[in-house]
Amino acid sequence: MRARKECGDVPVERIGVGAYTVPADAPEGDGTLAWESTTAVVVEADAGGVRGLGWTYAPAATAEVVRELLAEVVEGRDAFGVPGLNESMCRAVRNAGRPGIASCAISAVDIALWDLKAHLVGLPLADLLGVVCPEVPVYGSGGFTTAPDERLRAQLESWVHGLHIPRVKIKIGQDRGRAVGRDLSRVALAREVIGPGAELYVDANGAYARGQALRVGRELSAYGVEWFEEPVSSDDLAGLRLLRDRLDCDVAAGEYGYDLPYFARMTAAGAVDCLQADATRCGGITEWLRVAALARAQGLQLSAHCAPHVHAHPAAAVPDFRHIEWFHDHARLEPLLFEGEGLLDPSGGSVRPGASGAPGLGLALRRTGAERYRVA
Repeated sequence: MRARKECGDVPVERIGVGAYTVPADAPEGDGTLAWESTTAVVVEADAGGVRGLGWTYAPAATAEVVRELLAEVVEGRDAFGVPGLNESMCRAVRNAGRPGIASCAISAVDIALWDLKAHLVGLPLADLLGVVCPEVPVYGSGGFTTAPDERLRAQLESWVHGLHIPRVKIKIGQDRGRAVGRDLSRVALAREVIGPGAELYVDANGAYARGQALRVGRELSAYGVEWFEEPVSSDDLAGLRLLRDRLDCDVAAGEYGYDLPYFARMTAAGAVDCLQADATRCGGITEWLRVAALARAQGLQLSAHCAPHVHAHPAAAVPDFRHIEWFHDHARLEPLLFEGEGLLDPSGGSVRPGASGAPGLGLALRRTGAERYRVA
């Protein structure tokens, strides 16, 4: 184990950043968007002879925000003072605008700084943060609206019957809610494939209007759907609350939160049964843990949106944590770009962050393999 450095004597020496675009393995889409590739903006933070790794899923332009606005406020500062560095980055983007790309940039740097700090003290990041739950549940996520039935079937079978993950989610709301019959037939297929014992979730990505979402939600009860994500736009807090009050399944949202006030508004409105947050968007692990505290104060569980190798370690430190989204794109991309003992195995429906004992996230950029995908 690496000897602990004294706080205050380890300045951040360098913030490096690159963007990598990986083609999808098939055309993908949900109720409101379609895509054929995913871009990861990767940050490396150097100090004291070690390197921290962080990333976000955002446009390549995010890398320029890191270079132009954030690197200079972090380099030369104490690597142990991550919350202070996070605050400085938030102040640095005041005129650029915090939500959106700037928040994604802050998130990537913040994650790299937490990974760096864990490397400096020689601990897995989960241990540094304080483990509450050593095993963190995951759910298989994909089931894109663009997928033909045979591909949907194969994906569901691989999660539930291959990896033995007992909870899965598919996309609905096809064509911005104009194909409800198709949505429900895919839900029926999903239940047939996974059987009665697995949990079934759906995600409309805000494709429905309120009345339509209510009608669909009532139909979903016949298939034992337990989780209805973004049945309406996540900005429609009144609509989410209406649906939460009238449906049997849990209503979830929050993945588009870029700062703590967003989540405060959502919880104050009573809009969700489970709050979702994404550390690669909301301001990094620093802000994600604050969202976790807010959820606990409101008696809500927290679920992590995508980026499983980012979320596993902080999730282990949250008492009321529900699950990590084992999202098809990111679960495929992260082993392509990163290597190390920290790569996770979701078999059995949970992961054990830090089990290898490797410091930090236990990952490093796979330089030779990643370079072919580099775009910035």
